[in-house]
Amino acid sequence: MTKTRLSLYDTTLRDGQQTQGVQFSTEEKQIIAKSLDALGVDYIEGGWPGANPTDSAFFDEAPETRARLTAFGMTKRNGMSAENDDVLAAVMNANTQSICLVGKTHEFHVTTALGITLPENTENIAKSIAHIVAQGREALFDAEHFFDGYKSNPAYALEAIRAAYDAGARWIVLCDTNGGTLPSEIGHITAEVIASGIEGERLGIHTHDDTENAVACTLAAVDAGARQIQGTLNGLGERCGNANLTALIPILKLKQPYASLYETGVTDEALEGITRTSRMLDEILNRVPLRQAGFVGSSAFAHKAGLHASAILKDPSTYEHIEPSLVGNTRIIPMSNQAGQSNLRRRLASAGLEVAKGDPALSAILDEVKAREAEGYSYDTAQASFELLARKVLGQMPELFEVKRYRVTVERRKNKYDQMISLSEAVVVVKVDGEKRLSVSESMDETGSDRGPVNALSKALVKDLGQYSALLEDMHLVDFKVRITQGGTEAVTRVIIDSQDGQGRRWSTVGVSANIVDASFEALLDAIRWKLIRDKE
Repeated sequence: MTKTRLSLYDTTLRDGQQTQGVQFSTEEKQIIAKSLDALGVDYIEGGWPGANPTDSAFFDEAPETRARLTAFGMTKRNGMSAENDDVLAAVMNANTQSICLVGKTHEFHVTTALGITLPENTENIAKSIAHIVAQGREALFDAEHFFDGYKSNPAYALEAIRAAYDAGARWIVLCDTNGGTLPSEIGHITAEVIASGIEGERLGIHTHDDTENAVACTLAAVDAGARQIQGTLNGLGERCGNANLTALIPILKLKQPYASLYETGVTDEALEGITRTSRMLDEILNRVPLRQAGFVGSSAFAHKAGLHASAILKDPSTYEHIEPSLVGNTRIIPMSNQAGQSNLRRRLASAGLEVAKGDPALSAILDEVKAREAEGYSYDTAQASFELLARKVLGQMPELFEVKRYRVTVERRKNKYDQMISLSEAVVVVKVDGEKRLSVSESMDETGSDRGPVNALSKALVKDLGQYSALLEDMHLVDFKVRITQGGTEAVTRVIIDSQDGQGRRWSTVGVSANIVDASFEALLDAIRWKLIRDKE
């Protein structure tokens, strides 16, 4: 059976940048574009040249990609020719193979937002697309507010997209701009568009997640016959975001009936990198990845209940809809004081620690977990610390380095602007490679801001660890969570640290103490030791 080809159009660099708090630099855009190209998308929408300096600079220094780099803009303004519209000219001057123009297809927006007549809008669409085609470029038309427009005035919505279609647009993209249309409506309307004479091979879908249905709406359009999918990595986008390609791509590749009916430019090998790509984007944005994200989240294949873990040990398909490695993710068996031996053995095996069923060491590890969780530790969310605890009980904890002492101080001082600022300084003494080493570091960053005592301790600790220092150069902290587990004057502080390295690995460690700095340092030590052990295996 011949599969139907679906086209993947990524708009992370343009529509994704509409996310509140997101602003990519030119260099970051280049990194993301290369990652998208490696993933196998067909189109990379780089931004709106002329709209801001960053987007213009990106197209001036655009990376070479197999994917079609696409410039985004709008149809010509009323009263101007396409040839003389300077806004459209800026888009054309980006010299991309493909150009995507957005235009109004909802009569309300034409008459109210643009303040022009419906025939004028139709003419603007047709002449803009014709101008692109006449210069030998591929034209795409984003039909803004199409589904709302179709429900209000189907005849005009169809007239507007027909104008782009007849002018030579390669793709007519139906946009649910407000994100309020549900999957059944999307499917029904898309089918009616095709029935009107615009074939599915030239039809795309662009949805937003305001009802948390963007992925479902996209699939409904594909089911109805649309053949291009627009979306963003991690569902970035204005308001609630766009259709999430890190969910859509695995669905199309791995889930039925889509895997049997359709093919994309994403290879099996590229799919294995999608989790890494997702986390790379979050790292660029300096935000914590969503644990519960489908396919790529760190909890997507986590099994806490003992019953689940026991079944997983026998056959992972009992509680997993796909094999985690297909998307570059990993199976996790969290440890807590509710754990049984089935959880424990499965978790140990995933860490490369094989312990036979009935081995007394299993009970010893469980007893240690329960005792330490009674003190405030939580191994459910700190898998790396659990692994180190198990290694100690099993006598398989390698000698790396020993912290002899440490100290951190925080000083308040005035800067050159006569402002009071903090400065943290840490001193750490370690024994490594048979000798003691003392390191001192401050928490001040390149901007002159204080990054805090934990940052100072981290910098001092890794500054001079002999043979291990080079292995830690790509490690960095990505999240830091503090919780008071007991109240009053005898409060106990639990610190969870999430770390990540250049290989895309992410791991969590825990520290507990009445002193937040001590708790933080304990979690930090575990994070470093876990990475060194894994890198040396």
